[in-house]
Amino acid sequence: MVKTGVRRFLEGAVLVLLAALATVVVVGVGFRKAGAALVWYDEVASILLAWLTYYGAALAALRRAHIGVPTLTQRLTGRARIAVVLVAEGAIIAFFAAVAWAGWQVVRVLEGTTLVSLPSVPAALAQSVIPIGAVLFILAQLLSLKDALAPEDALSPEDARSETVAAGEGEP
Repeated sequence: MVKTGVRRFLEGAVLVLLAALATVVVVGVGFRKAGAALVWYDEVASILLAWLTYYGAALAALRRAHIGVPTLTQRLTGRARIAVVLVAEGAIIAFFAAVAWAGWQVVRVLEGTTLVSLPSVPAALAQSVIPIGAVLFILAQLLSLKDALAPEDALSPEDARSETVAAGEGEP
């Protein structure tokens, strides 16, 4: 249930961020072509791209869709496989915990500053995606750990439902 809620939240956030980025870029290009370039468009598009990247990465982590080397875990069985998966998961979580901590330090340093092109927007708000995205990635890893530990030929209940729906045998 929690995993489904987080998945829906991340899918919605990615969709909104993608639409916002596309809109900002199209509007910015249109104004530039008309000879009235918007001073804020480049900075806002860059920030939206960063937010889209972090939220999209968390969604990919939840779906176990990141680039990896599954050959090792596919060849291992039993406790050896579980140990390798847990060590890898521990390393990923430790890395993103460090990213979250460093991101929080960045946010603290930027307190009181604003975006260059939009002085009404705090720079800390724009950069808060670093710790937020890192925490979301950790949450996604933890929520999908059961899938990582499952035998390679086993489907998670969510994936099994998706395959049933794709085959036209059930409701979405």
